[in-house]
Amino acid sequence: MLQIAETMAGRLIKLLAENRFSIALAESCTAGLVGGLLARSPGASAVFWGAFVTYTIEAKQKMLGINAEMLEKYHAASRECACAMAESARSRANSTIALSVTGIAGPQGDGSDIPVGTVWIAGAYSGVPTRARLCRFTGGRNKIRAKAVAAALKFGLELTHNLVK
Repeated sequence: MLQIAETMAGRLIKLLAENRFSIALAESCTAGLVGGLLARSPGASAVFWGAFVTYTIEAKQKMLGINAEMLEKYHAASRECACAMAESARSRANSTIALSVTGIAGPQGDGSDIPVGTVWIAGAYSGVPTRARLCRFTGGRNKIRAKAVAAALKFGLELTHNLVK
């Protein structure tokens, strides 16, 4: 799975560079894994702004300004949180594009009714409504995280292709 994700990261970096776009990330359950793969790709320094690794609720609030009331109402593993994370990352980085990943990788849940393996991915683009995708993954903690990384890169490629059409 890592090899496939690395290939997608390289394709995303190339597509961003061809269109003179920049990208920022806001990662929670993936804890910087998406950014790490992007940074491994040749040419990343020309388009990859960086990543906000907001693993905790407090980090989401302090680093991205995510509203505590929104988190209480919807949860950190929600569409609303994923969209807010992507929008804030894009704004704070002044990037063309931002992707976010938030969810519950396990092995245990967090006491809510949201099942382990629930991951939300969102993409924010300048001048385009933010889009989000719900993923439900199975497997152990690291398998869920690896699947989330691959899904985030695939989502980023799809949205960037749509943006340049």
